[in-house]
Amino acid sequence: MSKEPKNTANEQTAQQNNQPAIMINTQYIKDLSLEIPHAPEIFKEITSAPDVQINVEVAYRALEENFYNVELKISMNGDVNQQKLFILELTYAAVVALNVPAEHLEPVLMIEIPRLIFPFARNVVTNCLVEGGLPPFMINPIDFVTMYNNRKNQH
Repeated sequence: MSKEPKNTANEQTAQQNNQPAIMINTQYIKDLSLEIPHAPEIFKEITSAPDVQINVEVAYRALEENFYNVELKISMNGDVNQQKLFILELTYAAVVALNVPAEHLEPVLMIEIPRLIFPFARNVVTNCLVEGGLPPFMINPIDFVTMYNNRKNQH
């Protein structure tokens, strides 16, 4: 009778290291809302770029071993001539598998994953505004490192 060799700790670590550190399994729109409360009258008020306020939040939760759901929440308000032009809310999310050391887990979830999915969320925002009959608006890149550090300093 032959015995199958057991994996040693070093062999298991080597097997884990063969897996990518970050793997995005799926990206999806969890919630999307566009409201143009004063349409259609407000459209004739648009003679210059609207005043737009943007709020971005990042959240995550564990799903199962090494799998996480990361959410990028974008809220936008646009005003023209002191009237509300639009209200847009988007929660864009990704299910990811991570193979990173525990001490790097939170920074990867709060910085790297949002950085990877942000261009897709920005595209959803731009397309939604254009399809809603509004001027195109491209959100500037976001410094997720600063956001993360500010959040850590507040706690």
